[in-house]
Amino acid sequence: MSNIYLSILLIDIHAPRKYLNNNSYLEHCKHGPPNTLRELNSCHIHLPVDACQNYCNGSDYKNEAVHKLGAQSTGFAMESSLFRLIKPAPLTEPVSSRIGCIYMYRAMWLMGWLPPKDGLIRYLYNCWTFVTFGFGTVYLSAGFAMSYVLEFNNFTPDEFLTSLQVALNVFGTAVKATILYRNLWRLTKTEDIMDGLDKRARSDSDRHKMHIIVARSNLVFLIFTIVYCVYVGSTFLSYVFSGRPPWSVYNPFLDWHKSTRNLWIQAIFEYIIMSFAVMTDQLADTYLLVFLIIIRGHFDVLKDHVRNLRMDPDMSEQDNYEEIVNCIKDHKKIKECCNMLRPVISGTIFVQFGLIGSVLGLTLINVFFFSNLWRGLASFMFVVAVLMETFPFCYTCNWLLDDCDDLSNALFQSKWIDAELRYKSTLTHFMHQAQQPILFMAGGIIPITMNSNISVAKFAFSIITIVREMNLAEQFK
Repeated sequence: MSNIYLSILLIDIHAPRKYLNNNSYLEHCKHGPPNTLRELNSCHIHLPVDACQNYCNGSDYKNEAVHKLGAQSTGFAMESSLFRLIKPAPLTEPVSSRIGCIYMYRAMWLMGWLPPKDGLIRYLYNCWTFVTFGFGTVYLSAGFAMSYVLEFNNFTPDEFLTSLQVALNVFGTAVKATILYRNLWRLTKTEDIMDGLDKRARSDSDRHKMHIIVARSNLVFLIFTIVYCVYVGSTFLSYVFSGRPPWSVYNPFLDWHKSTRNLWIQAIFEYIIMSFAVMTDQLADTYLLVFLIIIRGHFDVLKDHVRNLRMDPDMSEQDNYEEIVNCIKDHKKIKECCNMLRPVISGTIFVQFGLIGSVLGLTLINVFFFSNLWRGLASFMFVVAVLMETFPFCYTCNWLLDDCDDLSNALFQSKWIDAELRYKSTLTHFMHQAQQPILFMAGGIIPITMNSNISVAKFAFSIITIVREMNLAEQFK
C-alpha cells in the first residue's frame, strides 16, 4: 500500500499524453495564453508566456502549440527521472508556486479529498473517501479502544505500548484531518494569492530562488512520505514475523490466534488501514510546512527587491516610488497568505502540541525497557515520525520571524536619505508594518516556535523519569 502511494506521488507520465490526445485542447487554445497556460500547468507542462502570445498572433498557433506540447509530453514520458519535481526547473520556465504543492495534492487525490465536480465518478469517488476516512480514523480509533477493553490481558508490555502510542496519535490524526478537510478552500485561496506573488519574480535571480523553493517543497513532502512509509512497513514486518499482528487492532470477524493464515490476514488488514491513517496524518502534518516554505521563498524575493530600491540610476523618482509601493503590496499579500492559513495551523498544531509529549514518552519507554532489536528499530522510526510532525514547522516559523527582522533592516539600510518626501513617508509606513512579526499561535494561546515545541516535548522525559524512579518497568515485566 505504501509503495503504491509513493509511486503515485512520483510518477504521472500519462497526464501529458492523455491531454495531448484530448480534442478539447484545441478549444482551450481559442481562449488565448492565460487559459492555455493554466491548462498546461494543470498537467505540469510549461510553455513560456511570450511563446504562447506569438502563437496567438499567428495562423499556425494551434498546430505549433500541439507540436510543442507533443514534443514535451514525449520527452517527459521518456525521461527516466522519477524525481523531476524535486529538481529546480530551468530559468526558461515561468515561476509557479502551485508546482510546489503537486505531491501534496496527488496525495490528497489518492486519499479521496479532491472529488470531481460532477458526474457519476463524483459519487464513486466519495465512496472511496468514506473508505479511507472511515477505516483510517473512525474504525481504527474504535478498534484500539475495543482492544483495550476486550483483549487487555492478551497484551505483552511492548505490544501494549506500541498499540497505545499509535492509538493516541490516531485520535489526534482524526481531529487534525477533520480540521484540514473542512478548510481545504483556504489552501486554494492561498494559492490564488501566491499567483500574484509569482508575477513579481522578474529577474533570473528571482526565478532561480523560487524554482529552488518549489523543488524543496516537493522534496520535503517526499521525505515525509518515505519516513512515514518506512515506519508502517518496519512495524508490520517486525511484528508479523514474530507471530503477532503489528498493532493489535480489534477485529470482530477474525481471531488471529487460531491459525497462521488468520494472523497474516489480520496483519495485512491492519497494514492497509494503518496506511490510510498514516497518509492522512502526513497530509495534516505537511501542508503547513509546504506552504510556509513557499511563503518564505516569496519573502526572500521581497527582501532582494527591497535591497535594490533606488539602486538603478536610470529609474526616475516616480519609478522608485512605484517600486516601493509594489513591495508594500507584496508584503501585504504575504501576510494575507499567512492569515488565510492561520486558523488551520492553529487547530492542527494545538492538537499535536497536546499529544507530542505523551506519545514520545510512551515510545521511548517502549524502546528503552521492552523492545527487542527489530521492534526497537520500528519504534525508533515512529519517534522520528512524531518529531517530524512539529519540529520542522516550528523551526521554519522561527526563520519566518527572522525574515521579518531582516526585511525591516533591509528597508532601513536601503538608499533613502536623498529620496523625496513622499518616498520617505511611504518607507516609514512600510518599516512599521515590516516590524510586526508574523507569528502563528497554537489554539490562540501557545506561540508556535522552537521554544514552545521543546517545552511540550520535555514532557516525554518527565514520563520516563517517573517510570524509572517508581520502577514501573520491572513491575510490568
